[in-house]
Amino acid sequence: MASIAKDLGGQRRLLFVGPDKKRRTIRLGKVSQRMAEAVKFRVEQLLAAKLTGHAIDADTARWVADLPDALADKLARVGLIPKRETEVTTTLGPFLADYVERRIDVKPATKVVWSQVIRNLNKHFGEDRDIAGITEGEGDDFKMFLIGEKLAPTTVHKRLRFAKMFFLAAKRQKLIIENPFEGVSAPAAGIQDRQRFVTRDEIARVLAACPDHHWRTIVTLSRYGGLRCPSEVLSLRWQDVDWESGRIVVTSPKTAHHPGKGSRTIPFFAELRQALSEAFELAPEGSVFVVDEKYRKSAMGPTGWQNVNLRTTFQKIVSRASLQPWPRLFHNLRASRETELVESYPVQAVTSWLGNTPGVALRHYLMTTDEHFAAAIKGDGLTGTTGSPKAAQNVAQSVHVSGRNGSQADSTAQEKTPVLQGHSSPCDLVHKCSMELDGLEPTTPALQTRCSPN
Repeated sequence: MASIAKDLGGQRRLLFVGPDKKRRTIRLGKVSQRMAEAVKFRVEQLLAAKLTGHAIDADTARWVADLPDALADKLARVGLIPKRETEVTTTLGPFLADYVERRIDVKPATKVVWSQVIRNLNKHFGEDRDIAGITEGEGDDFKMFLIGEKLAPTTVHKRLRFAKMFFLAAKRQKLIIENPFEGVSAPAAGIQDRQRFVTRDEIARVLAACPDHHWRTIVTLSRYGGLRCPSEVLSLRWQDVDWESGRIVVTSPKTAHHPGKGSRTIPFFAELRQALSEAFELAPEGSVFVVDEKYRKSAMGPTGWQNVNLRTTFQKIVSRASLQPWPRLFHNLRASRETELVESYPVQAVTSWLGNTPGVALRHYLMTTDEHFAAAIKGDGLTGTTGSPKAAQNVAQSVHVSGRNGSQADSTAQEKTPVLQGHSSPCDLVHKCSMELDGLEPTTPALQTRCSPN
């Protein structure tokens, strides 16, 4: 059915009559006679299948599948096999760059964090690597690569999580069949190892060591207001502080991309009075932000909030107070405040004030202190064991001051200073009550609503 012809120079070709009764030629090039005979045999198998309308046998099908593209293209041109579709490969570097560009739902600062993982992936696999060829075993190799870079366990954990996210997007786009990072993970460092309850005595020493009222305000808002630092602390404006109603509106850049989470309202906690009154008195006329705006300008980079060296300066202040700087300096101030508040108020109220959820609070904020152990041993129960005075924490007492009506430019020095009352009528945020806690399920002591008798 087919014959082999040899040309000058050792070139060989196959000659045969196709199903359309036309003479066909397949040029094999300079190959051995044995190789030409092997191709001739398979061509005859394909030709017979075409003429009879039968499917080719399994061996011939495997042979066709393994053909190099050049020979497969020659067989397709003479009508023996279908033309192969050109496979579109997706390379790692362009895919990751396109993924980041398309994610218009995240903040620039988040993309900066992603860029660190992308740099690791491109360095390890190469920007030109076909993502479809990255195997699960190579996902494990990437984990070892990160560990070899001497990164912290939590950093390795996060970067593997982001790598898994990138390749999940590729899978959803049908660019890969399996996610090579599906089963690859590394344990993060225990959050308990980095938690540290900052006591009121310690924070008093820190406040005494602060160089000016700006830093006293920053520390107070972080520790007793529970504000995130720097973003929420440096975003607080005087117009957000309602002296009369005893409420403060906190703008939250971190959660602004979530519907309804761009801001929250917290009580004007008693512990905030002195620092905010001092800052109010010393603020230049026409000031917009509670903390000097120079800190905010330094903290706002092209991709959003940046370090602004607050942590470095704060470490020096803590050391000046003859204290050992604790891990996660600002986060643990906020966590300490949340730990205090849940002892006196329902957890749903506390988490709404601090802008997180009960689940996040339990995992990342709430701590067990030495005072808890001491109170449990004495059998005292939770009655302000962290040293937080009940009267100072009672959100039912609002702060009434002479309002800051009008602009600062129209105020005298005396009018500018708020007059704070020691006592006021109960606020409508929280009502004192006594109630039965019976229900369909057993009550959970840590989450029970704490009520005081009238």
